[in-house]
Amino acid sequence: MIESTDTTLGTIDEFLTRHADDVAAAIRTAAATEIMPRFRRLEAHEVDEKTGPHDLVTDADLNAEAHLTEELARLLPGSTVVGEEAVHADPRVYEAIRGEAPVWIVDPVDGTRQFVHGDTGFCTLVALARGGDLLASWTYAPAREQFATAIRGRGAFLDGSPLRSGSPRPDHGLEVATSHPDYTTDAQKQALLALRTPGVRPRPCGSAGLEYLAVARGELDATAFTWEAAWDHAAGLLLVEEAGGTHLTSDGVPFRITGGNTLPFTTARDGATAHRVVELLRGGRAE
Repeated sequence: MIESTDTTLGTIDEFLTRHADDVAAAIRTAAATEIMPRFRRLEAHEVDEKTGPHDLVTDADLNAEAHLTEELARLLPGSTVVGEEAVHADPRVYEAIRGEAPVWIVDPVDGTRQFVHGDTGFCTLVALARGGDLLASWTYAPAREQFATAIRGRGAFLDGSPLRSGSPRPDHGLEVATSHPDYTTDAQKQALLALRTPGVRPRPCGSAGLEYLAVARGELDATAFTWEAAWDHAAGLLLVEEAGGTHLTSDGVPFRITGGNTLPFTTARDGATAHRVVELLRGGRAE
């Protein structure tokens, strides 16, 4: 545990040098104790709806977030934790992302629907930010035994090997993962429809965190998402950036985890791809 409550950027950088592996260990432990024992063994009483049948929460989500909230705050005194389930219980928790104290942004089970259905396409997402700036991220897919990490300025890695997003091949159509229609407005649906054009192959996204990992690995060319919740995006945005990719909102500026973005937005393997996707989204956006 860091010994000082000083949370300047220099101290946080030192913290990450010394304790990034401790954060990863805390995430692995949360998954091993709270998530994987319930994978494909969920009882009916362990699953509930939040805003509707497509927005699920399980005991794995709740217990893993509680575990991480305690451990991450212990590792970095003076930090706060913004977790998806805590924000659902009290939306005021989200305001910490806009503050000056270091904040852990946590999605305990990203891809809860996949988790509930016994699919391996889910992950735990953790990012560390301060003043709206992303500093580090961890993406753990326990059922696939994949662990991706990124620290600002130090690169992105998957299971210890460097990640490079690269650029799409010019002779192949762009594969773009898009928001599910259940989570889009009519105007957003119209914007996303503009991706159905020669040279682009849109498809519905799965776990956002795993789609970001696919972009960072160069296996997916871009995403086009229509929602801002930081716990879904923070870890992946930094992972893609450190792998050489980029992100842009529909008005051509980088996505801000503090909110106020023009949607949809894209995260892509390179700048040219990001600009192409944004141009298409602009063309399809209703006025």
